[in-house]
Amino acid sequence: MVTLTHYLVLSAVLFAIGTTGVFLRRNMITVLLAIEIMLNAVNLTLVAFGRYLGSVDGQIIVFFVVTVAAAEAAVGLAIVIALFRVRESLDPDAFTTLKW
Repeated sequence: MVTLTHYLVLSAVLFAIGTTGVFLRRNMITVLLAIEIMLNAVNLTLVAFGRYLGSVDGQIIVFFVVTVAAAEAAVGLAIVIALFRVRESLDPDAFTTLKW
């Protein structure tokens, strides 16, 4: 039987993978994907607690988190594409200033 602890451990592992990806990767697309992994880890925690407590509040919050994640992905990808056109690089260290 899968318990709340299993969901929380899986969520913690996913969040750690996402955090590691944000700090260690040198590609902006990969960093955006790592942020999505962290958001999904939080969603898993919210749904697990909502089910454990017998409430739908967690699922409602997940709906808003997914909405914000979709907007974040669209805006983030647009910024990355615009920066790539100017700098021709996806290295986050190349974007230390907004001056070109």
